[in-house]
Amino acid sequence: MMDRKALLEELCLTAREAGAEIWAIFDAGFEIIIKSDASPVTVADHAAEEIILKALARLAPDIPVVAEEEAAAGRIPTVGARFFLVDPLDGTRDFVARGRDFTVNIGLIEDGVPTLGVIYAPSYGRLWAGDTTNGTAFASDAAPGEAEGPRTPLAVRAAPASPVAVASKSHDVPATEAYLKMLGITGRRSIGSSLKFCLLAEGEADLYPRPSPTSEWDTAAGHAILLAAGGRVFGVDGAPLAYGKPGFRNPGFVATGPLAAPAIAPFM
Repeated sequence: MMDRKALLEELCLTAREAGAEIWAIFDAGFEIIIKSDASPVTVADHAAEEIILKALARLAPDIPVVAEEEAAAGRIPTVGARFFLVDPLDGTRDFVARGRDFTVNIGLIEDGVPTLGVIYAPSYGRLWAGDTTNGTAFASDAAPGEAEGPRTPLAVRAAPASPVAVASKSHDVPATEAYLKMLGITGRRSIGSSLKFCLLAEGEADLYPRPSPTSEWDTAAGHAILLAAGGRVFGVDGAPLAYGKPGFRNPGFVATGPLAAPAIAPFM
């Protein structure tokens, strides 16, 4: 694997390339296919994943890649201590609905921990990236087809007197409401995809509870960025959320900055 700084730069470029392709397809129109798990998939998912897989094969040929659409097709490599997790189009439902909350996600896992991550939101023209090994975390404006703007360091904010939670727009469940009520948190923002992790890393929110299951490729990149920005993510047992679990599934988690919060019970 190339040095980490160079790898992070290459992954930023790769995420932007995949995002530009997604944006072009979004503009042109697309067919929707329903997968076996009843979730939608489009040509944009596959096109973005192909771009990312080709780039990773060039940049880090010895590191296995677990990617969402490859996994859906049954092509899941054997992984060891180090592997990539890729969600080429997180927020496909919002993409299909002509919304804005969809992202490209690339995360590197090392010894069960997400250590490097990149998220790109083409509709917002915004890039986020982080490397936990040196505490690098930044965001920049980067509209599709345009030069990247100045990079702004990311850091979670100190827990305010009135914390703000972020929650899913499409996967809200009663367990989320019960958890926030237990904590007395009334401030809330609803947003889709991995953008919830980005709001925490930018210091725009304080808590992201997720009681319902997710796939590890949904969370790896955002988790890495949040860790690099000073936050944390813990599972239903209260321990740091680990990766490489059976089926690459997360039963539930809570992501925070410095805000003290208990673990959340899983909602299946």
